[in-house]
Amino acid sequence: MRLTDDRYAGERSQFELALRMIGHEARTRTIRECTGLSDDRIRKLYARYFKHVAGRAVRRRRGKSPRQVGRFVKNADHQLQATTLVALYCAGLVLRIDADDRVHACWPRPDVEFGHRVCRAYENYVLLHPDPLLSFEWAWNLLHGIAWNDELYLAVCRGCRGRYVQDAYALDLKTCPACEIERHQRRRPGVRSFSNA
Repeated sequence: MRLTDDRYAGERSQFELALRMIGHEARTRTIRECTGLSDDRIRKLYARYFKHVAGRAVRRRRGKSPRQVGRFVKNADHQLQATTLVALYCAGLVLRIDADDRVHACWPRPDVEFGHRVCRAYENYVLLHPDPLLSFEWAWNLLHGIAWNDELYLAVCRGCRGRYVQDAYALDLKTCPACEIERHQRRRPGVRSFSNA
C-alpha cells in the first residue's frame, strides 16, 4: 500500500458527512461547522444528489438554526423525546453527565467524527420515535443548549429517579415526562398522551 492511496480519505469523509446531514435537512451553517466545506460546495452537493432525485423530498432549510428552548419542554411528549436525544448523545460520547447531573460536551469543537456521532444519535432517535417531534436542527439546538447548562438542565424525577430535560426558568414539578404520561393514561385509558394540550 502506498502512502498516497489514502490522501483523499479526509475529503471523502467530509463529503459523506455532508450528504448524511443534507439527508437530515440540516442547514448549511450546521453542515459547514462539522465538515469544513464551503457553503458553495454544500449547495452543489445538494443540487447534485438531492434536488432532482425522484421520490426523495429533501428540503433545504434557510435562515438561522432555531435557538428557543421552549419546544423541548412544551409538553410531556416533547420533553420525553428531548430526554431521549440527550441519552443518545451521552451513549454516543457526544455529551457526558457528571456526578452533579451537569452536562458537558465531550468535543471542544465540531469536526467530522462529531458530526457522524450526532447523525447516529439522531437516526437512533428517529428509530425510537417513529413520529419525531424534533427535526435535526432542533436536535442540534438541544445538543448545544443542554451543554451550556443555563436555560436547560437535567432534573431528577422524585417518582422514578430518572433524569429528564427541564427548563431552568420554568416551574419544575419533579415529575419526568414518562411518569407524567403514565399518570395521564391511568386517568384516561386509551389516550397515549396529552401532546395536544
